[in-house]
Formats: sequence, structure tokens, C-alpha cells
Amino acid sequence: MQNVLRNVWYAAAWSCDLIVGKMVDRTILDVRVVLFRTAAGTPAALSNMCPHRFVPLSMGKLCNAGSTIECAYHGLRFDAFGACIGNPQGNVPRGARVRAFPVAECYSAIWIWMGDPDLANASLIPSIDFLMPEDWAVGTGVSVVRSDYQLETDNIMDLSHIEFLHPMFSSEAVRSGKMESRQEGDTVWSRRMIYNDDPPEFIRKAFQIPAGKRVDRWLDVRWNAPAIMALWTGGVETGRPRAEGIDWRSAHFFTPVDANTTLYFWAISFSRAVDGSEQLAMESRDALRYPFENEDTPVIEAAHANMRGREFWSLQPLILRGDGGSIRARRLLQSMIARERGETPTASAVPLD
Repeated sequence: MQNVLRNVWYAAAWSCDLIVGKMVDRTILDVRVVLFRTAAGTPAALSNMCPHRFVPLSMGKLCNAGSTIECAYHGLRFDAFGACIGNPQGNVPRGARVRAFPVAECYSAIWIWMGDPDLANASLIPSIDFLMPEDWAVGTGVSVVRSDYQLETDNIMDLSHIEFLHPMFSSEAVRSGKMESRQEGDTVWSRRMIYNDDPPEFIRKAFQIPAGKRVDRWLDVRWNAPAIMALWTGGVETGRPRAEGIDWRSAHFFTPVDANTTLYFWAISFSRAVDGSEQLAMESRDALRYPFENEDTPVIEAAHANMRGREFWSLQPLILRGDGGSIRARRLLQSMIARERGETPTASAVPLD
């Protein structure tokens, strides 16, 4: 893949989906990898191709309590660092190994570094404290979307579409909301404040606003490269301070499989201080799956197919009032990709306001 950062962390799996004794086959940035946990519970990621006859290692089996992968074809064994440590036909050939990728586990997710391993530092993963399982009950899901990953970024950064795609979340008041976008270093914010709203019952229930009362609500999205987004969705009775309201916190990570496919990792969480938080997280996860997979995804996939591989800006997209956050994120990402390649970033002529 060309239009991607390599020296950055990508979501590869949710922690709950990577269990000892199980391998997870993923393709990330057009590179096939196999993920597994060692006997000690440490996550590992290897190139999913045996160097002997190129069979996927994920077709084999885990040995030594899950810490070693045995190739299904000729029985070569590889440890979590990629070294070949066993050859049924005799001595291990000198230099026999597969590529091992740096991995980190935090914020309920397994992260993988596809670039220079010497630059991998877990502190570079953006903080998403509401996904820390010690303090939060977290409901997670993953979907496959047949689309370029940046179209998914656009979808979350501009939530004006909820009025039209997600009736359970929205009302006409969304269109008149006050919008703001700004960049803070390598972080982009997109915010929408909706005043004096009469929202659907689902929203009233979520924010505990009685029938007949108007609602002030907010949609705050934070973006970090490559496509790591945190979303605060909140509401309070109209005229009351925001601090008295209720926030729902969700996360949206988009990992490119290839130029035409994206892994969508999404999560919603609730403080463990709330009674029934675990059940609430699971019920909310199940409720959100339908709009994500049956309302957002078909539209995004259709847009991607309609672009027919053409570069986004070459199609001269119409810019609307709510596009500030997504444009800032696209500009920043392209600048970061250019710098990583040693090129001079080129500023877009598209205005932000």
C-alpha cells in the first residue's frame, strides 16, 4: 500500500479476541500476519508465511503451551520472536526465521507496528482512558468494510450524516448545531453542539431526559493518525450546565487491510462505578452493530466503489460546512506520510472555512 503511514500503531485485534491457544489471521497494510498469545499471555505477531514453502503459519498449530507455532506443511517451529527453533529434518538452517512485528496491549486492544521496529514505542498510542478495562466495562466489535480507510475517517469526523442514516440517534436539530474543528499538534478535533433539541426516545433514555423536556447535546470527536478516533456523545436538559449531563464514550479505529478493504474496530464503554455496567456495555454493543454495519457501511462501500480507485482530491469533492474536521485530518495525515517518505508536504488549496 502506498497512501499509508508505517511508523505508527494500528489496531490489530481486541484483547478479548486474542486468547491463549488461538491464532488470529489478519492482513494489515497488504501484509499477512498471524497473532497469538504466548503461555505467559503476552501477545505476539509474526509474518504469516513459512519461509520454506510459503504456507500460512496460521494453518499450523500452537505448541509449547501456545508459545510456538508449528508449520502445517513440514513441521518447522517458530517462537514469538520469529526464530526457527525446530526442524524435524535435522539442524535448524542458519538464519531461518520469519519477521516478528512489535506489538503492544493497552486500552483493551492489541496494537501492531508495521514500520521500522526500532521506532516502535507504546507511549505513542493515543490515550483512550475510557477503554481501560480495570475502570470501564467495554463492549467491542469488529467489522470488515470494502472501502478505503480514509472514507471511514470522514464518516466519523462529520456526523451530520446521522440525521439521514441513523434515525435512532437523530433529529433535524442536528443540522443547525454549532460546529467547530481545530488542530492541536498531531490531534484534530471535530465538535458539534446541538441546542434545544427534541430527540428520539433512544436519545432521551440514554441521557435520562424526561419526556417533554428539551435537550442540549454534543458530539465531540478526537482524531489521531492513522485513523484512531474517540467520540464523546452527551446530553443534558436544555439550559443546564454540560457538567450535569451524561456522556457516552465510544472508540472507532480503522486499520487498512489493503487499498479496498478496512477493518473497523469499534467499542463503547461505561464506568464500572455504574451498577450493571457490564450488561449495559454488552447491550449497547449489540444495539450499535446494526447501524454501523447496515446503515453506515453500505453507503461508504458504495462511495468507494463509485470512486473506482481515483484519488480523493482529483474528484474535486464538494466541501460543506461540516467538513472542517475531516479535511484537517486528511491534510495532516498526508503531511505525515510525506514526511515519513522524506518528501516535502504540499498544502491543499481546499479552504477549511
